[in-house]
Amino acid sequence: MIRFFLTLCVGCLLWAAVPIQAEYADVVINRRAEKEGMRPVIFPHWFHRIRFQCRVCHYELGFKMRAGSNDVTMNDIADGKFCGACHNNDIAWGPDRCDLCHSGKKGLASGIMGGHETNGPGIF
Repeated sequence: MIRFFLTLCVGCLLWAAVPIQAEYADVVINRRAEKEGMRPVIFPHWFHRIRFQCRVCHYELGFKMRAGSNDVTMNDIADGKFCGACHNNDIAWGPDRCDLCHSGKKGLASGIMGGHETNGPGIF
């Protein structure tokens, strides 16, 4: 019994030492934003992930599973595609609330921020 308990404890410690990955991070989206005079988008993946299963966005809404590989425009969002499927002023705020998404500091490169470094959202 003691051997089982020790094995379990060691296993838990090893598991806890694994860094948290992008699932609980923020994603900076700046492919187009600054070129079009806007601040980068900070997408709180962690916030959406605790509310929805991966399939909702990545299969039903068409987001690819790699940061930076989605070519999303504001016209797409206004047409109800990608983020616009929920951010439509019915489920969540609409695309007219620019400052709620375009909230990053200028000069941020697209990519994943936070996660294993902060165990949650970063301050950008």
